[in-house]
Amino acid sequence: MAPDLAAVKYWAKKLLGIPQPPDTHHSRLTRGESIGSTTHTRVYVEQDPTVVEWIKEHGPTRKNTVEYLRSLLPVLEWLPRYNRIWLLGDLIAGVTIGAVVVPQGMAYAKLANLPPQYGLYSSFVGVLIYFAFATSKDITIGPVAVMSLLTGQIILRVQHLHPNISGPVIASALAVLCGAFVFTLGILRLGFIVDFIPVTAIGAFMTGSALNIAIGQIPSLMGITGFSTRDATYLVFIHILKHIGRSTLDAAMGLTALFLLYAIRAFCSWRSRKTPQYAKTFFFIATLRTAFTILLFTMVSWLVNRHHRKKPKFAILGTVPRGFKHMGAPRLDHTELPGAVIVLLIEHIAIAKSFGRVNNYTISPSQELIAIGITNIFGPFFGMRVPSHRSFSRTAIKSKAGVRTPLAGLYTALVVLLALYALPPMFFYIPNASLSAVIIHAVGDLITPPSAVYQWWQVDPPEVVIFFAGVIGTVFGTIEIGIYTAIASTGGLLLFRIAKARGDFLGKVQIFDLDQLTDDSNGTPTSRSVYLPLDHADGSNPRIPLEEPLPGVFIYRVRQNPLYPSVGSFTDQLVVVVQRQTKRTNPLSYPRLGDRPWNLPGPRHLDLDAEARDPRPTLKAIIMDFDAVDHIDVTAVLVLQDIRAQLDRHASPDIVEWHFAGIRGPWVKRALVSGGEVRPMYSIARIGDSSDDLGTRSQRAAELEKWRNVRRNGGEVGADDVEATGGFEAVNRAVAGLPVLSIDREAFHLDVPAAVASVESRLGPGVKPLSRPDVLRQRTPSDSKSTE
Repeated sequence: MAPDLAAVKYWAKKLLGIPQPPDTHHSRLTRGESIGSTTHTRVYVEQDPTVVEWIKEHGPTRKNTVEYLRSLLPVLEWLPRYNRIWLLGDLIAGVTIGAVVVPQGMAYAKLANLPPQYGLYSSFVGVLIYFAFATSKDITIGPVAVMSLLTGQIILRVQHLHPNISGPVIASALAVLCGAFVFTLGILRLGFIVDFIPVTAIGAFMTGSALNIAIGQIPSLMGITGFSTRDATYLVFIHILKHIGRSTLDAAMGLTALFLLYAIRAFCSWRSRKTPQYAKTFFFIATLRTAFTILLFTMVSWLVNRHHRKKPKFAILGTVPRGFKHMGAPRLDHTELPGAVIVLLIEHIAIAKSFGRVNNYTISPSQELIAIGITNIFGPFFGMRVPSHRSFSRTAIKSKAGVRTPLAGLYTALVVLLALYALPPMFFYIPNASLSAVIIHAVGDLITPPSAVYQWWQVDPPEVVIFFAGVIGTVFGTIEIGIYTAIASTGGLLLFRIAKARGDFLGKVQIFDLDQLTDDSNGTPTSRSVYLPLDHADGSNPRIPLEEPLPGVFIYRVRQNPLYPSVGSFTDQLVVVVQRQTKRTNPLSYPRLGDRPWNLPGPRHLDLDAEARDPRPTLKAIIMDFDAVDHIDVTAVLVLQDIRAQLDRHASPDIVEWHFAGIRGPWVKRALVSGGEVRPMYSIARIGDSSDDLGTRSQRAAELEKWRNVRRNGGEVGADDVEATGGFEAVNRAVAGLPVLSIDREAFHLDVPAAVASVESRLGPGVKPLSRPDVLRQRTPSDSKSTE
C-alpha cells in the first residue's frame, strides 16, 4: 500500500523540527459570531501554491523554448512577407541614412582619435549585421558621438600605460569585449535591467556628454592649438577663452559650416510650417544638409589647397585608404568596460523603446542587446573599431523618411560601401573644421531642453537635482563620473523612498453619485462606502468628515510591497499610532513603577486610578489593507509577527485580532498564514436567485462546522469526509451563491468593508465609536456622507 503523503509530510516536519501549521479546521465557532450565509453556498477551499507549481510556471517548457529560439532571429518572421511597397520605403530611408552616415562616421572617428576610415568601417558593418537580429525598424547602428568620445578617452588612458598599443587595436578590443558582455545579457534575457535607469539619469549623461563633445570640438572648429582638449570640460572652456586670439583660417571654414547647417534646418522647418504640402520635400532637404555642407566645403578646400597638398592653408582630413584594410581583435584590460557598457545599454534601449512607442510597435530589449552584441563582436573582423550602437539623429531621420523594415540597413551599407571604394580621393580635402561643425551640430540635439527639465521639476524635484548632479559630474570630471553619479544618485533615491515607506490610517465616508442626487425620480439613491486616509494625505477634500472605525479598531493601508527595506518604516508608524491612541487593557500589568519597561512612556508616579480613568479605548483589532501588495518577503513576515506579539502584550490579556483585506497573490496569503487568523464575515458572489430562508444562526454555524470537517491533513478530502457530509451535491441542492475566498483562511477578506463587517460582528452590535486622541487629524462631529 502506498504511504499516506500527508503522514509522510507530518513526520518529516516532526523530525526536522519544522512547526506544524495550526489546525484551523477544528476551531469551534464562538457564540454570537456572524458568519454570513453558508447554508445555500458551495464551500470553496483554496489550495496553497507550491514550489513545484512555481517552477512549472516560471521554468522552461517546450513551447517557450521554441519561441525563445525563434526570437533569436526576428528576420525570419517578417522577411517572407517582404513586398515591393516595403522595398520602396526601405530604399528611400536607407539611401537617405547612407548620405548622412558617411560624413558623420568620419567625424566620429576623428572624435575617437582614430583615422577616418574606421568610422566608415563601423558604419558599414553596423547596419549590415544589425538588421538580421533587430526588433526595431527605426534604429540605425553605427558610431555615435558619446561612444566615440568615450572610446577616445579610453584609448588615451590605455596608451598612457601601454604606449606600444595603437588606437585602432584598443578600440577594436573594446568593441569585442563590450559586445560579448552585452550579448550575454541579451541571451540570458536580462534586458529589463535597463529599466532601472530612469529618464533623468539618461538625460543627465547625454546632456553632459553633449556639452563635453561640443566644447571639446571648438578648438578644432576655430583652429586653436596649444592645450589638450581631453581635459575636463570646464578646463577646456577656460583654455579656449585664453587662446581664442590664436584662431586661424580654420575658423572661417568651421563657423560658416556650422552656420549653414543651422540655417538650412531652420529654413526647412519654417517652410514646412508655411507650406505643409511640401513638408516631405523640405524634410529630405534638411536631412541631406550634412552631406551638402561637407560637399560644399570640400569643394572650397579643393580650390584653396589643390596646389598646397603638403602644406594646406587649413587643416584637412588627409588620405583615406580605399576599401577595407584592417581586421583583428586584440585583448584589453576589462577595467575600462563599465562605462562603455552602460552607454551601450541605456542609449540603445531607451531610444529603441521611445521610437517603438511613437511608431506603434514593441521592441524586445533583450533581443536588442543580442543584436548590438553580435554587431560589436563580429564587427572588428571586418575593420570596425568604434563600439557601435544606435544614433539618435539618424534614427529620427530614418523614422521620418518612411522606413518599413530593418532591411533598410542593407541599403545604407551599400551606400557606405560605395563611398569606401569611390570617394576616398575626395575625402582628402574635407576640412577638419567642417567635420567639427558637423559634430557640434549633431550633439546639439542631445542636450535636454529647459522645457523638459521644467516638466521634470513639476513631476519630481529630487530627480532634477540628480539630473544636474550628473551633468556637473560630466562637465567637471569625465563621462564615466557623470554616468556613475546619476545612476548612484538615482539608486540612492529609490532605496530612500522604499525605506521610508508610509501607510495610511483609514476612515469611512458614504459616497453618492451626483446624477442620482439630482434625479427627479422618487427612487432612493444608492450609495457605497469608500475608505480614505484620515489625514486626507491623498488629496481628498479635508472638509469631508470621515467616520472612524470602532474604538480600538484601526484600518491601515499599506501603500507598497512590504519588503525588508521598507517594512520597518510602516510598522513603526503603525505601532506608534496604535499605542498612542489606545491604553493597556490591564492597568495592573505593572503593579510597581519599577516593573514598567524603561522605554514605555508613562507618569513619573504610579497612579492606577488615573490609568483606569484613561478615556482611550483598549486595542481590539487591526485591519491591514493589502490591496497594493503583490509580494512579501521573509523579513516582512517576521517583522509583522514581532509587531503582533508586541501589540498582544499591549492588549494583554486580550489578543489583538489581525485582518488582511484585498490580498490578491496566493504567495502573499501563504506567507501570512503563520500570522494568525480571526473569524470573518464571508464574501459571497451571487450566482442565482433563491427564495429560501437562510435559516437561523445556529443552523448556519452547524453547516459551516460540517464543511470545516471536510478538509483534513493539509487540505486533502477523503471519501469518508464526503460520505459523512452527505456528498457535495446533496448539501448544495439550493445554491444562492459562491464564496469568493477560501473559507479556511479566516483572516483574509475580499476588501476593507468585508473586514470591517467581520470585526464589527465580533465586537457586537450597537457599539458606537468613542472620541479619542488622534495624531492624524482633528475630528469634527458631523455627518459622514458626501458626494462625488
